[in-house]
Amino acid sequence: MMAAELVKQYSKITLGEDSEICDIKHALKALRKKILSLDFDNSMHVHDPQDSFEYLEVLYKIRRLSERLRSLDPCGEAKQLDELTAYAYDLSEMAMARLEEEFVYLLTHYKQPLEQEVLSFRSTEDGSVEDFSSSSFSEEQSEGKATPNDVTGGPEHFVPDLIQPGALSAVKSIAKFMFLNGYDKECCQAYINSRQNAIDEYFGSLRLDKLSIEEIMNTSWNKLNTLIRRWNRAMRVFIRVYLASEKRLSNHVFGELTDSTADLCFYEISFNSVMQLLSFYVSVAIGPPKTEKLFRLLDMYEVLNDLLPEAESLFESGYDDMILNEYHEALLQLGESARKTFAEFKYAIQSYSSSNAVARGEVHPLTKYVMNYIRALTAYSKPLDSLLKDTDRRHLHLASDIQLMANAYPNFTATALHLQSVAAILEANLEAGSRLYRDDRLQNIFMMNNIHYMVQKVKNSDLKSFLGDDWIRIHNRKFQQQATRYERASWNNVLSYLSDDGLCAAGDAASRKTIREKIKNFNLSFEEVYRVQTAWSVPDDQLRDDVRISISLKVIQAYRTFVGRYSSFLDGSRHRDRYIKYRPEDLETLLLDLFEGTQKSLQHSCRV
Repeated sequence: MMAAELVKQYSKITLGEDSEICDIKHALKALRKKILSLDFDNSMHVHDPQDSFEYLEVLYKIRRLSERLRSLDPCGEAKQLDELTAYAYDLSEMAMARLEEEFVYLLTHYKQPLEQEVLSFRSTEDGSVEDFSSSSFSEEQSEGKATPNDVTGGPEHFVPDLIQPGALSAVKSIAKFMFLNGYDKECCQAYINSRQNAIDEYFGSLRLDKLSIEEIMNTSWNKLNTLIRRWNRAMRVFIRVYLASEKRLSNHVFGELTDSTADLCFYEISFNSVMQLLSFYVSVAIGPPKTEKLFRLLDMYEVLNDLLPEAESLFESGYDDMILNEYHEALLQLGESARKTFAEFKYAIQSYSSSNAVARGEVHPLTKYVMNYIRALTAYSKPLDSLLKDTDRRHLHLASDIQLMANAYPNFTATALHLQSVAAILEANLEAGSRLYRDDRLQNIFMMNNIHYMVQKVKNSDLKSFLGDDWIRIHNRKFQQQATRYERASWNNVLSYLSDDGLCAAGDAASRKTIREKIKNFNLSFEEVYRVQTAWSVPDDQLRDDVRISISLKVIQAYRTFVGRYSSFLDGSRHRDRYIKYRPEDLETLLLDLFEGTQKSLQHSCRV
């Protein structure tokens, strides 16, 4: 029977003007016996929530009898009436104490665990861990952003009932009765204590160890990386699932009683857990700016920023502003830490130096690291734009550059400008590093490999939207220019021996001698280039083929023309094959050995 019906029914209780005090006394004793028969204090006693309405019926009877006692004319029975009034008061106190126990019992026994949400959280928390530390320069990196399953969808947007529906009406009716009878403080405290225990139990199931700032500072990066993923996931589920459900439960129980009670209870219940979650975010944010942390910092910033409207909705009518103040402070500190870390990343590229050149002229590990790093950053363009715009407002020249670019390119952003800046810093560092090569030709190969790698990363990823087609065209020309410089430095001297200089068509002895010298020098020069440049490397298959084809077109054509024109001058010469050692097809095959990274020699080669 609902509380409203009980009130209606027992408001009609009348004992008549001639009711005797002894009749009320007998009724109260019967009610006391009924109260004692309901063993709410025994935790092993399990009963149906409908029993609560039977108990409320008893309480409504005691209330009506107590009101009747106060309305009686004591006449000559003042002492007896006073004693019975005190008895009724004590009985009411005992009954209310037991009602509070029943209230706690229902909240505890009929709470619903969120096993489905916990299992979903655990199944997605430990994905692959990206390592963008400087020690991993030689490794190809995967994307830094958490996968969609880590941050959206699933149970996050499902708001479950925290109390079984069958018990909710009883809980609400008890709360209403306690408030109407002046036990609002006791009711609220009992509710807060019960729900705090439930929230602590759920919070513990998330396996979020409370760590001090010092412990977080001393945690290894791999472990901290995993912890951050876990806390991010926990924050989303906790705000969107648990606290949303907790707020709904508070509103359901207390919403019709007073305007502030539901908000106050919810605030007290959630305060410690929310502050513990936020303290982790602040502790990570105040750590030193290390480049490998940027992606997780942006993840954390994005999580809090995405949840901000929901957090403000949950706590806007709270007891005070402490939670939201701490929330905004965590966001500010994460944003500032992310900005400092990005600046540290740029400085690390600029200041990076090595005393040794990269073997074989291959792509520098720094190039791989930086390009994969900024490629991963494109997934964070939204928070980066917000954070970097704020940085650029402090540097007017950058803000002006952004405005100029935005006028020319509608899709241009602060992130795009800064990523272009990173690419320019990398390119300058590579230029400086190329000077470590003593051989200018290998310097050209090194720059060609690295700029080509940068171009391919931009063309084949979202970086294209940020650096733009103009950047790609400019850098296509740059690596092609390096290829051209390499060809000139490597092959112009070789091809010079196949020129007609000093020769005449008459075929005199002097010309024959010159032809022999030219072919001999060509062979020696070609073999030296072959010996040296088979050890060099062009890792990209297409680029390697393109360079070989370009070389082959020049060398084979020149060689075929020269041999075809002047080989007859050597007819009858002794050891003719010592000079014409290679057919054009042989040279074409040998050129395929270039840039494979394994040195070969032709010192003892002979014509096949």
